[in-house]
Amino acid sequence: MIPAAHALRLGTLLAFSWLSGCSGASKPPIMATEAAPTGFKERVAALALRQVPFGSVSVIPVSFEKSRIAGPFEDGGRTLYCVTSRLRGRSLLGTERAKVVIREEIGTEKLSVVEDEPEVCEGHRSVPFPELEAYAARRT
Repeated sequence: MIPAAHALRLGTLLAFSWLSGCSGASKPPIMATEAAPTGFKERVAALALRQVPFGSVSVIPVSFEKSRIAGPFEDGGRTLYCVTSRLRGRSLLGTERAKVVIREEIGTEKLSVVEDEPEVCEGHRSVPFPELEAYAARRT
C-alpha cells in the first residue's frame, strides 16, 4: 500500500509532467514504428514501398508476389536498379503490376527514384527479390 503522502506526490508529479507535455514547450519523443532497413536490398525495398504504385497511400492492405529486382546496371553514367512486383488486394479483378526505377548515388549510398523512365529496365536480367515481400510483411 502506498502512503497517502507518497500517493499525493506521485499524483502531483504525474499531473505536472502531463501538463508540461501538453504545453508545447518540447517536442514529443519520436517513436519507431518499424525497424530501420539495414542492408542494401532492404533499403531498396523500403524506398520502393514508399512509392504510390507499390501501395504507399492505399487504405486497403496489399500483398506482394513475384517481386523481382534487376541491376545494378549503368545507363547514361547512372547506376540503376529496377524493382517490379505484383500487388494483390487493391483490385477486385486480380493483381496489379508495379515498377519503379531506383538510382544509387555512388559514394554517398543515397537512393532516389528516377521518374518517368521505365523503359530503361527493358532487357535487363532480373532475379527474385524476397526482401521486398519480407519488408512489406513486417510493416503491416
